[in-house]
Amino acid sequence: MPSALPDGEPVPDDGTLPASALTGAADRPLGFYLHVPYCATRCGYCDFNTYTATELRGTGGVLASRDNYAGTLTDEIRLARKVLGDDPREVRTVFVGGGTPTLLGASDLVRMLRAIRDEFGLAPDAEVTTEANPESVDPAYLAALRAGGFNRISFGMQSARQHVLKVLDRTHTPGRPERCVAEARAAGFEHVNLDLIYGTPGESDDDWRASLDAALGAGPDHVSAYALIVEEGTRLARRIRRGEVPMTDDDVHADRYLIADEVMSAAGYDWYEVSNWATSPAARCLHNELYWRGADWWGAGPGAHSHVGGVRWWNVKHPGAYAAALAGGRSPGAGRELLSEEDRRVERILLELRLRDGVPLSLLRPAGLEASRRALSEGLLDRAPYDDGRAVLTLRGRLLADAVVRDLVD
Repeated sequence: MPSALPDGEPVPDDGTLPASALTGAADRPLGFYLHVPYCATRCGYCDFNTYTATELRGTGGVLASRDNYAGTLTDEIRLARKVLGDDPREVRTVFVGGGTPTLLGASDLVRMLRAIRDEFGLAPDAEVTTEANPESVDPAYLAALRAGGFNRISFGMQSARQHVLKVLDRTHTPGRPERCVAEARAAGFEHVNLDLIYGTPGESDDDWRASLDAALGAGPDHVSAYALIVEEGTRLARRIRRGEVPMTDDDVHADRYLIADEVMSAAGYDWYEVSNWATSPAARCLHNELYWRGADWWGAGPGAHSHVGGVRWWNVKHPGAYAAALAGGRSPGAGRELLSEEDRRVERILLELRLRDGVPLSLLRPAGLEASRRALSEGLLDRAPYDDGRAVLTLRGRLLADAVVRDLVD
């Protein structure tokens, strides 16, 4: 089931932000994340804020229905316009995620995008992405998205092997994501991503290489590869606890990552974030870079998180409660926190160290600087950028990124 929300102070009913949040806003890019919380089935590894029809039955009535969802989310976009007032920024990135956004009709996704365009305007070179399940789109659907303003799409592939997909409870058939790439290209999408997962119980090195070869052979210009994280409360966690499937250890994850970097580098894909590779700077996911660089984004939808000018807040999780709040003229915010300068410094290190450009050494305290020198001597940081004042992970450093970050934030 979905994980719990953090604690925080109450969000005002009208969603008002402290005046400090908009200070200097014109100098920061603004993005929108639109969360679609519906799935046809729940994957065994998933603890995202998503709901199947069975899980929603009797818990939200008509308010939780996906039939009304585009209109409800549009109400939050209008609320965002009121809260941000005369903020002059056009929206630089839009990312529709889930859940399975493509369970909604293409016209619903286009309607939500239109609301952003009407209320804020889109930058001329705005990146507009949706996630998609390979089995929930066809050429006509993709053409409607492209005609409606979407220019980037991300398909959940996970694996090319049927037995691996079965462990993950994925319902698409091998080969379908690759065909989706071709269909998206035919519809006019310039930028196409495939998501992969490595380290699934029962997956072999050969399985992983086959998945990489299949993904790259399809010709996307971006690939994301994530280590499987087994979250408590998921079906997969219960299966592992009962001994039905084995737990994959960290050494296997490291080996699979090295294989991924080797194969993708040889094919002309460069890493720009620890889990992301692209064929060119233009193919990078600008919306995710906005997160990693601490810019501003409004997250609309149940359980969505937002950040504007050092204020972070999150919405109520259940679609029924979310819709009820907006129908009553209230912000759906469940809680928020005001980040201190130290909070923001630490978050910059946590996030920017994962990027190819790394993080300025000037952000580090004395203990962190000492830790960076140790990391350099151990081959975890790259010498050339270090001499220019930046901490940048080597390939070995990427394998140990979490440990390096913990030392540098001291």
